[in-house]
Amino acid sequence: MTNAPPPALPSRHPALPTLRQALVVTLIALQLTWVLSTLSSGPFLSVLLRIGFIAIALLLTYTASGTLRQRWLPPALVRLLAVALMAPVATLAIFRLTENSPAKRELAYGYVMLAVVALIVGVLVTLVALRLERKAHERAARLQAERERHTLERELLDARLRLLQAQIEPHFLFNTLANIEALVEAKSDNAGPVLRHLIAYLKAAMPRLNDADATLDTELQLVRAYLELMHMRMPDRLRFTVETAPGLSALPFPAMALLTLVENAVRHGIDPSLDGGCIEVGGQRDAASGRVSLWVSDTGIGMSELGQPGTGLTNVRTRLQAFYGAGAKLDLHEQMPHGLHVELTFQPRSAA
Repeated sequence: MTNAPPPALPSRHPALPTLRQALVVTLIALQLTWVLSTLSSGPFLSVLLRIGFIAIALLLTYTASGTLRQRWLPPALVRLLAVALMAPVATLAIFRLTENSPAKRELAYGYVMLAVVALIVGVLVTLVALRLERKAHERAARLQAERERHTLERELLDARLRLLQAQIEPHFLFNTLANIEALVEAKSDNAGPVLRHLIAYLKAAMPRLNDADATLDTELQLVRAYLELMHMRMPDRLRFTVETAPGLSALPFPAMALLTLVENAVRHGIDPSLDGGCIEVGGQRDAASGRVSLWVSDTGIGMSELGQPGTGLTNVRTRLQAFYGAGAKLDLHEQMPHGLHVELTFQPRSAA
């Protein structure tokens, strides 16, 4: 289901000028009136009446011509031609309304001078306004493209997380079935109780495989349940501790990521070792930077025997960076005298 767009807010009529345009034209008209009244020694109010009438006519022409829909000329050229044609028309109209002088020669000279000034100033102001509008449209288009790009990146990120989660699920299930097979083949007396616990564990774990709102607390619950089951399978060869710093329980965390590291520690570290070993799961937050560190350490056979990291570790690293950003890291360190220390470090994001 797609979200419906928010209702559009009421806006001005497209053929009417904005308040900013009206203020700019008023300032230009006042400045032009002062210049012409000084040069012609005419009354300021008389000149202001004529200039103001022409300015209003040109402003309305500019805004109204922007609403015209035609396919022969570019919209900017249409607005420019409309203003250029309106300049002498508006000048003639105000002269006919206000001029009562019988001297036709002076009347014609004043009309021509004012029409030329209106034409030049009107065209220049129109060119500047068109340039500013074009920049505003380009900026709006860039912002819209940026918004769409962020939306697509977020959708791509969600898709990647779902894909990687789908890759983790078979990995987890195959490991679980392999443990069941080992118990049955060994004909262990604990096979029945372990199998029952394992079924109960799977029932609890399966609903969380695709949990987009998973937290570190729910992840640690799965880790403890898994280690308890593994301890029942090899009670003399596996010891473990699961402890994290207070305040990290509600931290958003990609589901099954930490469990994958614990599974790797059991399967590739403890299981192949004749003496078994200990698994330590821990976490803390750096007070200065706020970065969180989570780790899984084991005293198994170590990385020299493990070889190159497999699909599980690669997916955990990719999911961690997709969930927390490119600054998230997964590091592997050998432990002495043997074993492996896997550490996740990241800057936590808001739970919202």
